[in-house]
Order: sequence, then C-alpha cells, then structure tokens
Amino acid sequence: MKVLKFGGTSVGKPERMHEVARLITKDGERKLVVLSAVSGTTNSLIEIGDLIARSAHEAAFEAINKLHESYKVFIKGLYATPQGLAEGESVVSKHFDFIRSLAEKPYTVKESKELVAEGELISTQLFFAYLQEKNISSALLPALDFMRIDADEEPVIPYAEEHLRKAIEQHPDTVLFITQGYICRNPLNEVDNLKRGGSDYTASLVGAAIRAEEVQIWTDIDGMHNNDPRIVKKTFPIAELTFDEAAELAYFGAKILHPFTIRPAKLYNIPVRLLNTMQPEAQGTLIAHHTIEKDIKAVAAKDGIIAIKIRSSRMLLAYGFLRKLFEVFEKYKTPVDMITTSEVAVSLTIDNPTHLDSIIDEISVFGNVEVDKNQTIICIVGSFGSQKQGVVAKVFDSIEHIPVRMISYGGSNYNVSILIDTRHKNEALNALNEGLF
Repeated sequence: MKVLKFGGTSVGKPERMHEVARLITKDGERKLVVLSAVSGTTNSLIEIGDLIARSAHEAAFEAINKLHESYKVFIKGLYATPQGLAEGESVVSKHFDFIRSLAEKPYTVKESKELVAEGELISTQLFFAYLQEKNISSALLPALDFMRIDADEEPVIPYAEEHLRKAIEQHPDTVLFITQGYICRNPLNEVDNLKRGGSDYTASLVGAAIRAEEVQIWTDIDGMHNNDPRIVKKTFPIAELTFDEAAELAYFGAKILHPFTIRPAKLYNIPVRLLNTMQPEAQGTLIAHHTIEKDIKAVAAKDGIIAIKIRSSRMLLAYGFLRKLFEVFEKYKTPVDMITTSEVAVSLTIDNPTHLDSIIDEISVFGNVEVDKNQTIICIVGSFGSQKQGVVAKVFDSIEHIPVRMISYGGSNYNVSILIDTRHKNEALNALNEGLF
C-alpha cells in the first residue's frame, strides 16, 4: 500500500479536489490518502482563535461567518448532485456550529487546539462525501483514533501501528482510505497536533506504521529544486536525494518538505517521492537510502539566523569550556545550527531569539560576546567526502565577491554551510546557481 499526502493548495479549490480524486483512483491500487486543510483555512482559524482569546467576540463571529460563507461557495463547486450538496452542507454546518460553540465558552489551550483541528476534519469529510457521490469505494479513518503523541510531544508509532492496522482490517475490500494530516491526541486524550512538519509528518508516520511501499508528498511544485525558484531563475527539480541530503535541505530552507518528515521514513527505509498535483506527469524527486552520487546537488537558504561569538583567553587549552557553554543553550532549550572554534573564540548560530538576552547574560561570564543579527545560512548539499578534490573550491570560487561570516565543513560528507549577512542572500544564491549548475 502507498501513502499519498495532498497539501492545502492541492485541495484548495473544488476542481483541485476533483483532480485529487482522479489521481488516487486512476490505477486501482490500494492507497491511504492524507489530506491537509483547505488552503487558507488554518490561518483563518488561528486568527479566529486569537480574537476569541482577546474576548473580541463580535470580530470573532464576523470572521467565523466569513469563513463559513467561503465553504458554502466551495461545496457548490464540489458536488454535482442534490444529495452530494446536502451532505456537504451537513458537514459544513455541523463543524461551524462547533466552531461557534468554542467562541461562547472559556477559551484555553485545549479549545485552541480543537479549533485549529477543524480545518483537516472539514476537508477530509468533504472529500469523503465527494467520493461517495461518485460511487468510489472508500473509508474515512479518523486520525484521532490512531495518531498519538507522548508527554514529550513525540509521535507514538507502536500505537499508530496497532490501531491503524485494526482500522484497515475492518475494511478488507476497500481500496482507498482517507485520513487527516497534522492532528492527533495527546497523553490526556485531548485533541492536539504534530506541530513540526504537520501533514507531511503524518504521511511519513502513517507510512512507517503500515510499512508502506512508498510515501508520496503531493504539492504545487514538481519536486525539490536545486535552488530557491522564488529567487533564482532556471532552477530544476532534483531527480534523487538520500534521506540525509533531503533532511539537510529541508532543515536549511527548502520549503517543500519539513525535516521531521524524513525521520520515520528513513528509520523504516520507506522511499519518499515529491510530486506535483498541477503537473502529475512530472518525475518529481525520489528520496531514499541510495541515490545517484553527484558532486553538488542543491542549495538552500535559512533566514532569521543570529550569530554569537564568545572570545575568551581562558578558553586556551581549557577542557570543559564547551560543555559549560552549551549547558546555557540547553537550559533555554535553544538549538545551535552552526559552530566554529579557534583557540580563543567560539562562533555559533541560533534561529530562535526568544531567550537571546538571557543567554547573552549567562555566557558573558566566559568572555566578550558579540552578536550579529539578520544573518542567513546557505547550505550546499552534495558529495563532499574527504577524498573529493576541487568541489569545495568550486563553491567558494562562485561567491568570492561576497563576505562570509562563518564556514562549516566536515560535519558530514554531504553538506557545506556558510553564514552571510541576509542582505547578500539573493546575490549569493544566484552566484552559486551560476557557478555550480
């Protein structure tokens, strides 16, 4: 069985849902389909939640009514029969009655998560009703019945394995299964969500739970590109990547995929394929353990980086210095992206400024601290093993005219990262595209 995930833009219009139905039924193979909320819905629900939390009830109900009206229009384009339209109206009415009820009672974190979950619940039920209207045999498997996180907000794959297997076994003759992305239950059995990676993460977790033949992530882009197509002209999709290469690119800015998506698939060796609903015939990108080896495959950029340099003569030959330094970042739960060291200084980067002032106060006891904001990490992914000759030189020849703040090389065989001021980002990405590809 394959797992196919369709994002918000892929189900964002009635005609897009029609196309998804065509894609999943064209070959008759068994599939488990994961759907996101209709594009724009999650943002609208978050906005509604913010209004409720601020007790701006009149504005909240106005926003709810506006979103409700958009769905009334949506279902008129989705269904072709009176019976289908009636079912769609029933789904929409039921869920918006619930949304309004959340605005009429005390609003806590619990209610906020229930509210945001409505997007996926509505989209999957509308899509399931459309399949029924078309007499397409299918089953709706609620993600809240099998997707669960633990106290550390980590997915519990054994729980998903057991409960999803039982749910599928109840439909031995069914070819298509529909479920929600993003949403789950927490240890208190309350509605919650996967946060990192959302629906992509769900697809990978579901694929791991059922030991899928393949996980397909369908978006509005024909695979992962070799550079950012919003900034650079003449980019192209990458045919193949390893799990590690894809995770690096996703972490360092490739928006098509969240890095957490790779983990379950890599653990259970399940290939992940990135495909385009707008251009289904395109080859896309295959992510697996082994791929074509190539010197340089792609470039990605991550903004919002803060560089911190700690300069201290006490660091010279002092064991334990780095441990004490990193204990500060651990204390404030702030991950470090890059690090370089010398005998008297350490430079590192973070992407979360929440506790920056407190971190600076504590590490200042170690020496002089310098902070540079508005930085960008550019990650170049390819084959950079120690036996390779000239590959790294090619990278730096391409950007010889751009000031570089930090360089990270040797941490893995497939990544070179450089830190630059964000104002040079577009120029650097274009220069690398010209010089490397």
